[in-house]
Formats: sequence, structure tokens, C-alpha cells
Amino acid sequence: MGRRDKELLENVKIEAIAAEGKSLAHIDGKVLFVPFAVPGDIVDVQIKNKRKGFLEGYITRMVEPSPMRVEPFCSHYGLCGGCKWQSLPYSVQLENKQQQVTDQLTRIGHLTLPEISPIIGSQETQYYRNKLEFTFSNKRWIESINEAEGLSDQDKMGLGFHIAGKFDKVLDVEHCYLQSDPSNEIRLFVKEYTVKNGYSYFDLRSQTGLMRNMVIRTSTTGEVMVIVVFAYEDEELCTNLLNAIEDKFPNITSLNYMINGKKNDSLTDVECYNYGGEEYIYEQMEELKFRIGPKSFYQTNSKQAYKLYSIVRDFAGLTGKEIVYDLYTGTGTIALFLAHNASKVVGIEYVPEAIVDAETNATNNKIDNCTFFAGDMKDILSAQFIEQQGAPNVIVLDPPRAGIHPSVAKVIAQAAPEKIVYVSCNPATQARDIELIGDQYEITKVQPVDMFPHTHHLENVVLMVKKNVEQES
Repeated sequence: MGRRDKELLENVKIEAIAAEGKSLAHIDGKVLFVPFAVPGDIVDVQIKNKRKGFLEGYITRMVEPSPMRVEPFCSHYGLCGGCKWQSLPYSVQLENKQQQVTDQLTRIGHLTLPEISPIIGSQETQYYRNKLEFTFSNKRWIESINEAEGLSDQDKMGLGFHIAGKFDKVLDVEHCYLQSDPSNEIRLFVKEYTVKNGYSYFDLRSQTGLMRNMVIRTSTTGEVMVIVVFAYEDEELCTNLLNAIEDKFPNITSLNYMINGKKNDSLTDVECYNYGGEEYIYEQMEELKFRIGPKSFYQTNSKQAYKLYSIVRDFAGLTGKEIVYDLYTGTGTIALFLAHNASKVVGIEYVPEAIVDAETNATNNKIDNCTFFAGDMKDILSAQFIEQQGAPNVIVLDPPRAGIHPSVAKVIAQAAPEKIVYVSCNPATQARDIELIGDQYEITKVQPVDMFPHTHHLENVVLMVKKNVEQES
């Protein structure tokens, strides 16, 4: 990095919120992106990267805070990769998310939109998540080199979250405001027990050490699931730790462990063993109960998930006669939520374990008009499949952030359902996909929902009605 790349800009006035949760200013005709800044802040900024047309930097000194700035509630703010908008009032967060939806649907998709409904904020802005994954590291993030040199190996061990942009650095978390009790108590106990008893923590570079990850899941019904991930099998150490967790927290509903010797942290292809309690926990939504296993996908904000699915049901406007396709169905939550109002629901999902959960959830809830299929969407959703299952009147889409494959968009357009309800956690890919599906549809409703307070992420629901088809109210 050259000398000019390290220049310090003084008295920079932050102008606005930008994409990906950063803020921006203009310097000599170029855009400067700065994380953890608030519009109205006057700050000194250290330039980190120079790109063609824009700069990236970080705050070194707060010269004058913005009048709108609020005090972050978390002691880890600024280091932890999450909750970057803590210094923004929640009302301002919502305004920016609303604008994000408008900008991305119009600028990327060039879509003609109705008036976008006001974003639905989260009732809870702290302790709203039902799942967190923590990482063990034998070299936790330490800001000062001098401090690091004076620490013992035990004092360098950490259990927490990855530092943003640094795959091998983990922030040791004291208290996290994302997940309710007993999440913090469990994490702190496991850290204390393993350090005291000489357990080795994972080295993210050399891929050595026993303790690798820990996942904690909670539900609105009060149930708790813990999954401890070891890098290799050590029967005595693994058993001792799991017994200690069980003794300390007898109210844990489901205690599990995994052995992950791979080079990546993905757990979808790692076998999970139930050590104590039940194999599953349950989430409740209206009269429905959803079984959640160690690998099951469920929206991470349970209370907002109910609002989100209620919007989907409202947009679908079912009368009981319709065939509904729920694409990217996951564990079948949306499919089962709509089933009572439909003639038939067909769910498709890539992950086979999720489909097993979906079928079990259907059986447990005595729902017999849902059929589920596992496989790659672009391979399963064909003209022949539609002929076999019946032409859909309504298609519900809830894909991953990357959106849908162009061939899927083509099949949806050919299937020509009266309505498409598109749920997305990424309005940019949502806009692209809607444009791909074609102009035979009119967008009649857009409803953003905030599932992730203090971050720039959100969910957005779009109702597309086939032109010349009267929308059912």
C-alpha cells in the first residue's frame, strides 16, 4: 500500500447512509465510504482503500458527533461485525431501509411500483434472534500488540464472533444483546469451563485445536437447543464438557454435538448426535407447531416471522380453491401457514433434511394437502412437473440472498400463475428476478418488514398480479 493510501482526512462531514450499512461523504469528487458513522458526524478518517471512483476508510477521531447520534448499548460496538447501526435512532434505521427498497426496485429492476407500504418495524430491537453461532479461537482479537505480548495462552482464548473482514480473528464476547437468556450464560459457562480445564481452542489458520463452534437456538415457547462442535473426537473431554453443560443447565431442551474435521465451518454436511434431552425444539405460530432440528432453517426473528407470513397470506388472497407452489420452502413454514386456505400446496427445497422436517411438521399439524420435494429448483420445476402436480394459481418465492436461477424465472413465467408473492431478504436480486419473470405482471403491493434491527438487512414482500386478471381482495 502506497504512502497516499494511508492519508488521514480531517474534519470530514458525513452526509448520508449508503449501501451495506456504511455512511458516505464526498471528497474531491469521489465518494468516501465509512462504517459506524452517522449523517451529521464530523470525523477524522483514515483512508484504507482507494478504488476507481471511491474511497474507503475508518474513523480515527470523533470531532463533533451528529445531533441524531445515539449512544450504542453494546460494549462491543465498533469491533463486532454485527449491529452496526446501533448509533442510529431506530426510526432513522427504518427510514433508510424503506428508501433502500425503493431505490433497488426502481434503479436495478426499473420496475413500476405502487406506493410502497410503510416498513413494519420490529417490536423488539434487542434479544430478538432465535439462533446464534459462536466461534472458538486460540488467538482472540486483541487491539494492542503490547497487550497481546503480556498475555498467557489462556488469556488469548476467545469465544464469540468473527471480526468483520478478518476470517482468522474472533472477538471474545462478554454480553450479546441479540439473543435472550440463557444464551449469554451458556456461552460464558462453556468458555470458563473449557479454559479452566485445559481444552484447546481452534486455530483458524493451522486448523488445529479441539473446540470449534457452538450454536444456541431458542424459541418463543421457552425451549433451548445447544450444539457443540468439536474439531475431532476426544471421548473423555467431549463427554466431560457435555455433562458439565447438562448439570449446569438442566432446562436445556436439546443438547447435541458434532465432529467437524473439515476446513470450513459449514455444518449442513456434518452428522449431528443428540447427547441429552430431545432431538428437536418447537416453535409456535397460531395453531401450528414447527419442529426445529439442529440443521433446520427458521426465520431468525420469530415474532417478525409471524408478521412476515401473515403478509404473505394476505397478499396470496386464497379462497380455498387454489393450488399454491411454495418455492424454496425450507422446513415448510410458509407452505403449512397457507395450507388451510388452499386446495393444495406444493413445496420445493434444495436441502433434503429440511424436507424431512417439512413432512414431519405437516404430519404433526394434521395437514394433508401439502406435498414436498427435495432437489435443485431449476431441475425439479419443469413443465412436466407442473403438468403432474397441477398448474399453480399462486406461486410464493422465498429464495436465498442470491435470488432465483434464470431458468426458474423462465418456468415461472411459463406457468403464468394469477399471482406471485415474492419474499426476499435482498431487494436488489428481487428486483432483478422480477424483471426476468417479465412484464406480464403488475406489481400491486410492496411491503418491507424489518427482521434485523441495528443492521441494514430487511425482508421485502412484493405482490405481482397477472395483467388482465382481477386481483381478489
